[in-house]
Amino acid sequence: MGRDTTVRRVVVAPDKFKGSLSADQVADLVIDAVHVVSPGATLVRHPIADGGEGTVGVALAAGFAPVHVEVGGPLGTRTGATYAVRGEVAVLELSAAAGLAQLLVPPNVRTALESSTHGVGELIDAALDHGARRIVLGVGGSASTDGGAGLVRALGVRVLDVHGTEIAGGGAGLAAAAMLDPSGLDPRVRRADLVVAADVDNPLTGPTGAAAVYAPQKGADADAVHRLDEALAHWADLVAATSGADHRHVAGAGAAGGTAFAALALLGARLARGVDVLAELTGLDAELADADLVIVGEGSLDTQSLRGKGPVGIAARAHGVPVIAIAGRNLLTEDQWQSAGLSAVYALTDLEPRLDVCIREAGPLLSTLAERVAREWIYVQ
Repeated sequence: MGRDTTVRRVVVAPDKFKGSLSADQVADLVIDAVHVVSPGATLVRHPIADGGEGTVGVALAAGFAPVHVEVGGPLGTRTGATYAVRGEVAVLELSAAAGLAQLLVPPNVRTALESSTHGVGELIDAALDHGARRIVLGVGGSASTDGGAGLVRALGVRVLDVHGTEIAGGGAGLAAAAMLDPSGLDPRVRRADLVVAADVDNPLTGPTGAAAVYAPQKGADADAVHRLDEALAHWADLVAATSGADHRHVAGAGAAGGTAFAALALLGARLARGVDVLAELTGLDAELADADLVIVGEGSLDTQSLRGKGPVGIAARAHGVPVIAIAGRNLLTEDQWQSAGLSAVYALTDLEPRLDVCIREAGPLLSTLAERVAREWIYVQ
């Protein structure tokens, strides 16, 4: 299909523009702008997420129902959180309980060392109480690097020091872990289908691990990164000795500060690419099958995107339908984005080179680009 082919049905399936616009807002802006230029086109609104912030919102937009609960935040302060349910399926967002936005203070060395995923375990417990048999946990946006220890402790696993006392929460507390007792794990967890939806492939430890790559974004300085990486390695040794299997090198085990590691090793979870899980749950494939054109989007199109994040993950599912990406900025070469299955890329920075202005004026700039996409790609006869 080329640019001079009639396009009648357009699927608009963007991810969020982090820091500027939610996936819902991006979809609405694109649809409104395209309607101005091509009022005869049929536009299908289908916002998407890749497991990070916005995952629950996408599920709600697809017809899931909200459930509101109270859980512990990354530093223990109680906070409200929402997850989504449909039948026996629940969609949860780690960031609702252990995200940077839940810190209530700017990320710093102390928060990087002490933040816990305990509230995430509380979210899973709440979903199980609600009757969920399949739980999808999106793990983007974590404030914690505790290897998922808080998560499993909330579900009944005991992590003790040499004196038989529960260790302190957070990644720093892992250094004191001497005994691991999984006998108290809630049996419902193992009976459920627990899916960890991630968009990274980092291992737990080492130069590309959870601490080295992501802890600086959470407030850690060089010393804290070193402490956290050593603590995670110690935690991995203890988990391997207890479970009989070592999961630290599994691609994606380092997701959300190692939350994926504990879920895999101790909860029997399975890892999946976030965009694939959300596409399945929200019926995206059926929409793509009838599409003449797909418009995707995210804040930054870069090498991380090539690992299967929103736009690239959707392009892989489009089966030859042209996929047009609108991004806040594009850091890929033409060869890279074409090899990833994209037919064209438009970036806000094409219109405004200053990133701060792009973030502040994302809505109007996005509308302008969407009108350009409509003029260049959508023909209705």
